[in-house]
Amino acid sequence: MSDSWLNMWNERYAEPDYAYGIEPNVFFKEQLDKLAPAKLLMGAEGEGRNAVYAANQGWEVTAFDISVEARKKALKLAADKGVSLDYKVGFLPELDIPDNSFDALGLIFAHFPSDIRPEFHNILSRKLKTGGIVIVEAFNKDHLQYRQKNPKVGGPRDLQTLMSKEELTEAFADFDILELEETEAEFNEGLYHIGTGSVVRFVARRK
Repeated sequence: MSDSWLNMWNERYAEPDYAYGIEPNVFFKEQLDKLAPAKLLMGAEGEGRNAVYAANQGWEVTAFDISVEARKKALKLAADKGVSLDYKVGFLPELDIPDNSFDALGLIFAHFPSDIRPEFHNILSRKLKTGGIVIVEAFNKDHLQYRQKNPKVGGPRDLQTLMSKEELTEAFADFDILELEETEAEFNEGLYHIGTGSVVRFVARRK
């Protein structure tokens, strides 16, 4: 992972405002609310909006990101909301996150660079217990045209970092698919997700 990638996120998260707001992602909230609170892992969690929501619902939450600035904002938000998070900073393969330990995994706009994404997805799938649920929302391959029309909707600028249904089903091959669709969605998330985008949504259970 390049220094420029890390620097970009640290600069974004060092801004005083929350880049993607403090409310949970709508799709993530809908899916999490179907589950009984237990142990949750949030990947590339940024400033903590989804992790803090889950903690408020009674989940025991572990989160990680590469950005130390993201962690600062997430812990401040958690303190403001009266909850706690186990928030780790670093490169996923080097983090001390045990396998077979989580009941749910949230990957909300967790756009890992394409050269490391297969490895990361493989690592993350092993963190779930048998029967554990993965919840994914990401911008899909069609999203570039939406971003060109309206840069405020955000998302990756390159096709390789965007995700497809096929890539997700391959990454989580040892899972039973509960929901899988590519669709248009409206966003009003902080400063950087505003407007119409094209997303892939994926919910699956580890066999």
